[in-house]
Amino acid sequence: MAVTDEAIEKIKDMIVSGALRPGDRLPKESRLADDLGLSRNSLREAVRALSLIRILDVRQGDGTYVTSLDPQLLLEALSFVVDFHRDDTVLEFLAVRRILEPAATAMAAASITEEELDALGAQLDALGDEPSVERLVAADLEFHRGIVRGSRNTVLCSLLDGLSGPTTRARVWRGLTQEDAVGRTLREHRAILAALRDRDAEAARSWATVHIASVEQWLRSSL
Repeated sequence: MAVTDEAIEKIKDMIVSGALRPGDRLPKESRLADDLGLSRNSLREAVRALSLIRILDVRQGDGTYVTSLDPQLLLEALSFVVDFHRDDTVLEFLAVRRILEPAATAMAAASITEEELDALGAQLDALGDEPSVERLVAADLEFHRGIVRGSRNTVLCSLLDGLSGPTTRARVWRGLTQEDAVGRTLREHRAILAALRDRDAEAARSWATVHIASVEQWLRSSL
């Protein structure tokens, strides 16, 4: 079990056991991390994940609270994960992306301009080494969109733009729960960019395939 998954389970156990009740404020981060035998970083990631599905409410300057756990609130929040935990439709979207996007990336190796490559590089540099998951996913969408535009194929651009949206939630959840998902994504982006700078269509195709397949593989193991 990944470290963040373990942290999520420990917090959920506290709620299920009654140690934390609806409306309760969580202990201070340092104390809770010690009590649960977790690093502060893994605890922080677990809190972020649980806040996304409305189990926890992070109030800036006030602390983190257990929500009301009202069934309707939780049912609405479950739409965040239901797309890929109870339905394999997102896997189908990823499978189509895995077929089309590497082809578009290979095409871009011949037609994308140096200015466009510089813009992609600047975008990666601006993220730094440890961006938040939310920032990374937003940048990931723009990175891939920029490459596909570089293929100069408007049909592929339209198709892949439509395929990106339905997989966004899966990418966010992976970033929050899979160890080193953020670092791996950044490394793969840089490898794709390097292949494009070298005008190496096959290397660009291969790295794009690896990049998309890694999300697909994680999702299959999570279902």
